[in-house]
Amino acid sequence: MNMSELIKSVAKEANITEAKAKEVIVAAFDAIGDAAAKGHDTAIPGFGKFAVKSRPERQGRNPATGEAMTIKASRSLGFKQAKGLKDKL
Repeated sequence: MNMSELIKSVAKEANITEAKAKEVIVAAFDAIGDAAAKGHDTAIPGFGKFAVKSRPERQGRNPATGEAMTIKASRSLGFKQAKGLKDKL
């Protein structure tokens, strides 16, 4: 499902215009992204949890040259599905 299909589905289900559905979906994703940027997790009951994961700085190798290098610390966003979503699958 892509964004336009999601918008159409939400608009039909909620009986609102596609423009309003897009506005709501974008606002929800922005809120999740803003929370993640601040290091906060976002839990949606029955759907799942978006959690910020931190990776420490570590040693690695450049695959082209084999030279040792330091890979900087980073953060990423992970998702763990809730039981309700898992049961649907």
